[in-house]
Amino acid sequence: MPTENNKLKMKLDRKDILKALETITIAGEGKNMVESGAIANVITFGDEVVVDLVLHTPAMHIKKRAEDDIKKTILELVSPDAKIKINSKVEVPDKPEIKGKSIPGIKNIIGVASGKGGVGKSTVTANLAVSLAKMGFSVGILDADIYGPSMPIMFDVESEKPISVTVDGKSKMKPVESYEVKILSIGFFTAPSQAVIWRGPMASKALNQMIFDADWGELDFMLVDLPPGTGDIHLSIVQSLPITGVVIVSTPQAVALADAKKGVSMFMSEAINVPVLGIIENMAYFTPEELPENKYYIFGKEGARNLSEDLGVPFLGEVPIVQSIREAGDYGRPAAMQTGSVIETVFEQITRNVVQETVNRNESLPATEAVKITTMAGCSAVNKK
Repeated sequence: MPTENNKLKMKLDRKDILKALETITIAGEGKNMVESGAIANVITFGDEVVVDLVLHTPAMHIKKRAEDDIKKTILELVSPDAKIKINSKVEVPDKPEIKGKSIPGIKNIIGVASGKGGVGKSTVTANLAVSLAKMGFSVGILDADIYGPSMPIMFDVESEKPISVTVDGKSKMKPVESYEVKILSIGFFTAPSQAVIWRGPMASKALNQMIFDADWGELDFMLVDLPPGTGDIHLSIVQSLPITGVVIVSTPQAVALADAKKGVSMFMSEAINVPVLGIIENMAYFTPEELPENKYYIFGKEGARNLSEDLGVPFLGEVPIVQSIREAGDYGRPAAMQTGSVIETVFEQITRNVVQETVNRNESLPATEAVKITTMAGCSAVNKK
């Protein structure tokens, strides 16, 4: 005769489990676990539950978060006594075909630039990187903002140092890795309070070491966080690397747009000739938590969108003013990693636009060449290699 405990075990129902799992969303999926197909199967045996989970990203932190969410949800919404087993499998979907390799191992080199400082260029770079990684791409960041490196802080690796590895008999720097993103920055080699007081040639040498004396491995995307303005570092980068394309970051206000326009002009000039993939508008508007339907355009409305139309370059999207973006950067965990948040959705869409514009660029244009700079007197002396 069945005991009371056995009767209780038999009350676990597959339909109840699936209904509970419909309340969970996996980072980057946009749909709940059941609707997206992440839950391949659910089997119940008395008080035991076996969940077959299929993920579309190899990122370990997303896998662990999904498994933890499943266990917590079943225990809270179905039965606190459930014994849960999760079988996880990763099936990474085919990536969009990216043509036109630049340098060995690195398929696309994307510069992230701004005409002026303080518009959130480095924050955008960090969030683009983690969003790309969540989509299954292999990603690296070269922090080329020599005089104001911020990637070590934004990825919570301030205390890390690149180690030396031997590759094909040569000593190379191994980039620091955080959240599935490989990073090299001058910030790893200087004290936090130490100012970098270098002339252009010294800065250029340091950049070349981080580019060519590093073991980057295979990358789908290298993001280059450029310093503000249009100066020595920008020329050094386009001299050293065949940049696939550049993304311009601006706020909506007139003073930022004027400088952003100069940045677009520099990259699109006949001498440099680096394709501009588009413009991202940061700090586009503010929506208070207590008034979620309201938008306050503190710095002006749609300035970067209008600029992109005037210049004939794509508009990649807008990022609102959200306190969590600043907090996430300060705490070393990019805001786009906040599962289910508005910011995750915003950066996911912007990142998809960047990928699509990269695909379009590679299908319609020849590979960008590095440029040869014969003098620093001006762009009139910049020629293609």
